Order: sequence, then structure tokens, then C-alpha cells
Amino acid sequence: MNMEDRTTEKLNEILKKTKPEDLEVFLEQNKDSLRDDDLPFSVFIREKFREKRIRQQDVFLAADIPEGYGYKLVSGEKHTVQRDVILRLCLGAHFTLRETQQALRLYGVSPLYPRIPRDCVFIISLNRKVYDVQEVDQFLIENGFDPLYACHNND
Repeated sequence: MNMEDRTTEKLNEILKKTKPEDLEVFLEQNKDSLRDDDLPFSVFIREKFREKRIRQQDVFLAADIPEGYGYKLVSGEKHTVQRDVILRLCLGAHFTLRETQQALRLYGVSPLYPRIPRDCVFIISLNRKVYDVQEVDQFLIENGFDPLYACHNND
């Protein structure tokens, strides 16, 4: 069961009947419906790579991120303020919209927001499973937006 299977209302109904001493049981039984916002970005992204059976270097290549820089970003050794760099990683890893939103939040940058026109391009692309960075860049440019920020080792 994933997060969509249990609505917030359903979780609230269960919690109304949950005694304090049963919290651990509730958390275990509903772990797939709970958010992992305290999970470090590096742990989250590596788990997703493993889950999807993709190699980091393949993600960096698809995302057009220099390999050494990519490893430092994923490990937390380097930090970028460029949200586009994290979006590149998510595209390169073929993340769903939900996985991308979680990755952005965990990294500490704003998630995609449907009221921001440029973000709509990413939301549409992810919903349609368009993960090619050049194709997304073309979609951005065709609609009058800046392409994804180019990655450099000194971000």
C-alpha cells in the first residue's frame, strides 16, 4: 500500500482510535502512507537509485552533470543553491512527480508549484514520463522559459 492508498481522512480516523501506547504499531502499519521528510536527501536518493536499479554514473550522464560533482552532490559533500541541478538529477533518474517533489523538499529547495509557469513545464514533463534533459530544455525554450541551469563543478 502506498501513500495514495490511505487518505489523510482515513489516517485521522485511525488516529482518533489510537492510544498513545499504540503509536509504534500505527507507525509500522501505516509506514507507506507517512511522509519521510526527516530522511536525509543522500539516503533518499541512493535508495531510489537502488530501487530503480540504476547506476549513479548513468544518472549523472543522463542529467548532464559532471560525474565527480554528481557524486559530491549525492553524498552531501557539495551543496548547490541551484534547484535546476536537483531537477536534472530527478530527470536523469526517471523520478516520478511525487519522487521529484520529495527529493526537492529533502534537498531544501522548493517543490514544483503549479502556479509557477516554468514549473508547469516540469510537472507536465514528469507526468508524461519525459525525462530527457534536452527534450525538457527544448520544451522550456519553446515556451519562453530559461533552459535548465547548466551544471558546473563550482556551483
